[in-house]
Amino acid sequence: MALTDDAIDKIKAMIVDGELAPGSRLPREETLAGQLGLSRNSLREAVRALTAMRILITRQGDGTYVSSLEPHLLLESLSFAADVSQGHTALQLLQVRRLLEPQATGLATALLKPEDLQELRDILDRSRTASTAEEFVAHDIAFHLRIVEAVGNPVLSMLLEVLSTRTQRVRIVRGSQTGHALNNAHDDHEQILSALRSRDALLAVSAANVHITAVEQWLATSLTDAPSRTVDE
Repeated sequence: MALTDDAIDKIKAMIVDGELAPGSRLPREETLAGQLGLSRNSLREAVRALTAMRILITRQGDGTYVSSLEPHLLLESLSFAADVSQGHTALQLLQVRRLLEPQATGLATALLKPEDLQELRDILDRSRTASTAEEFVAHDIAFHLRIVEAVGNPVLSMLLEVLSTRTQRVRIVRGSQTGHALNNAHDDHEQILSALRSRDALLAVSAANVHITAVEQWLATSLTDAPSRTVDE
């Protein structure tokens, strides 16, 4: 693994130094291995790892290329880590979400168009009739993502998706084991939408903060009450 890590670092250094630009094709395997002082096996392992990170892309029959290196593309590789997060790790992700999403919600108050607000209204109406945790979460994600997308920053949108993935949200909703938590979530969503409709940025920030904090506090309490229990048990 140490040799593979060394190979990864060397290829990354070539990208950072500008020797390999976004979209450029990597030299032939034997050429690059000799240039970096690596075995071809170590180089292949490094290329596989960097491909999984979306730093490199392989085109069948054409070779290996540096990806566009757009930040939102690279963030996709973090989604799996968020998907499997439980316990204190899930709580830490929620804490980071709480630092970012309320501010994004505040920014969206001046950017959402009337048709966007109507779309948000429709999403909330559909969420009221959700019969499963998965269905509710699908509407919950659509609601929050639509708000953040209004800011026009794809990196922010992707980062917030990574911080609270579908898998993680379903786990939390199922773990609540009560309709009371869902009713509170519905009420919080209505408060957020009301603030957005009134174009009140401070109120929107506060409503979003209250909503995410409530989820965070529930998760923290569940960990305190049952430290050996995972959220989805």
